[in-house]
Amino acid sequence: MIVCRTLGPVEVIVDGAPAPPELLWRKHLALLIYLARSPRRTRSREHLIGLLWADRTEAAARHSLSEALRVIRRYAGQAAVEVTVGQVGLTGDAVELDVDRLEELAAAGDWEAASALVAGEFLEGFAVPDASEFEDWLGGERERWRRQGVEVLVRYADRLARAGKAQEACALATRALAIEPGSEAAVRAALRCLVLAGDRAGALELFDRFRGRLAEDGLEPGAETRALVERVRRERGVSRGVQPEMADEPVATRPPLGGREEELGRLLDGAARSARSHRAVLLMLEGEPGIGKSRLLDEMLAVQRLDGTSVATARAVEGDRADAWSGVLALARGGLIDMPGIGAAPPPVLAAFAAALPEWAERFPGVISAEAVPLGRALVEAVRTAAAEQPVVLAVDDAQWLDPDSALTLGVALRDLATVPLTLVLAMVPFPPRPELDELRSRIGRDVEGGAVRLRRLDRGAIRSLAERMLPGYDAIAIDRVVRRVATDSAGLPLLAAELLRAVVLGLDLGTISGTWPEPLHTLDQSLPGDLPDAVVAAIRIAYRRLSAAAQRVLVAAAVLGDLAAPPVLERALGMDPGEMSRALDELEWHRWLVAEPRGYSFAARIVRQVVERDMLTPGQRRRVLEAVQR
Repeated sequence: MIVCRTLGPVEVIVDGAPAPPELLWRKHLALLIYLARSPRRTRSREHLIGLLWADRTEAAARHSLSEALRVIRRYAGQAAVEVTVGQVGLTGDAVELDVDRLEELAAAGDWEAASALVAGEFLEGFAVPDASEFEDWLGGERERWRRQGVEVLVRYADRLARAGKAQEACALATRALAIEPGSEAAVRAALRCLVLAGDRAGALELFDRFRGRLAEDGLEPGAETRALVERVRRERGVSRGVQPEMADEPVATRPPLGGREEELGRLLDGAARSARSHRAVLLMLEGEPGIGKSRLLDEMLAVQRLDGTSVATARAVEGDRADAWSGVLALARGGLIDMPGIGAAPPPVLAAFAAALPEWAERFPGVISAEAVPLGRALVEAVRTAAAEQPVVLAVDDAQWLDPDSALTLGVALRDLATVPLTLVLAMVPFPPRPELDELRSRIGRDVEGGAVRLRRLDRGAIRSLAERMLPGYDAIAIDRVVRRVATDSAGLPLLAAELLRAVVLGLDLGTISGTWPEPLHTLDQSLPGDLPDAVVAAIRIAYRRLSAAAQRVLVAAAVLGDLAAPPVLERALGMDPGEMSRALDELEWHRWLVAEPRGYSFAARIVRQVVERDMLTPGQRRRVLEAVQR
């Protein structure tokens, strides 16, 4: 059996060993691959002679063809070459081509295995200069496999991106662009992956370079690419000017989403089902504190925004439960106002929000005189209007703290908008009990489409996968040691596992730190913060020290100010100018210390806030922050 790897520099294997030189002679190899790619693997003698030996006399050309067939028979087997009157062919098992396998895998949708075969251009660097017809054929084949390779890499990159593996997806998209620098599909894949990996600035720079290349040929990007770039421009991203003070040390990067590929896929499938069927879908994302609900929700919403879905988000805090309509108003601020087509909502709907929110009054000044509908009805009708333009996702994090009016309104929206492409995502912990949300959950499968996604703690396999991605230089034995310790110290909580691994990246030696956590029969809340193992506290401290000085100051002030810290309040507390404050908040949001919503910023995880309060804050700092706010 002869095996030919034709994508990239050609490689020929005969019965598991490198091919002998005589089989690699240019025209012998050209004949072998050409026949293998021909219809029914058969061509006429005259066609083959004209293809490869047109510059010779007929007798010399026939002799050369016979010699080439003799060499192929010698290494593929006597029965591998079939010669009949005027026809030359290869049997099906004479030679195996990687491009044939690539076609099979692509047809089956196995993009992972197919992408492993895309190693470069078809017969890279190979040529038969005195055979112009073969060169013409080779040019066509190269174009075909260039397109096929780009499609395979783009498909697999998209699958990885939707599984939360943006860094790996970026590498594939980069390979696709290297194969075909002018491919819009490849540049769109690269833009999406860079944004999902957090490098929005890099995505925009990539687009500018791509647009410049097209402009040299008098072309411009297509409508689909331009629309994606506009969505990228609206995304938030960390400023490239924000760098830790210790610039000579490794730069801390955002940990990858680990062990949540299946759950992310279920969330995205639910939203896709809603958009496809024009039916309302309810997705409940449930789990204990620190289990990764907020991070998973962020990943899902980032994909939705890049897909062109209208997204409104809110994060409830404990004080919201007693604040009537706070959830509805948070959604109105958190994206509803910016949805395409929202201005076409009936004036009474716009008037309801304009009466309660200054930004709505400023955006729609002509509706103040209209008779407003109740806020609950206003949300329903505003979503109906926006969904006429494009699918809508409403997402509420920490939904257990929603006020009763808002929680009931979301149930009404699912009922009244049953035939609208609306996806409602509620991320929540199982306590305190919320009858309104329990009733919503009970409707799934009865009169509401959707599902409940329950997040479990990471097992050692998931932690190992995360460790392998974050510690690529570690061998298997070192990875095993790290995984055992991280699994013990984090108790399987993704937040702590990621922080520990990130600290290891930055130099934390887990072997020098003692302590295990949590104590038997103790809940997460009962184990905060004094019972945390030294390794966890050290990991948080290391990550804290990697922040810029401004970000450290803002984080400490946010820990003092409580559930929601608004930028103006932080500015007053710290005497910081708005530009510096904005950069610090971007840095903290990117690295998942803080979560933003229109009302302000809160800690992504209470466990981290408690460690900051205990270990990074002096009584004098606390007093000064509180005194500055009260002035």
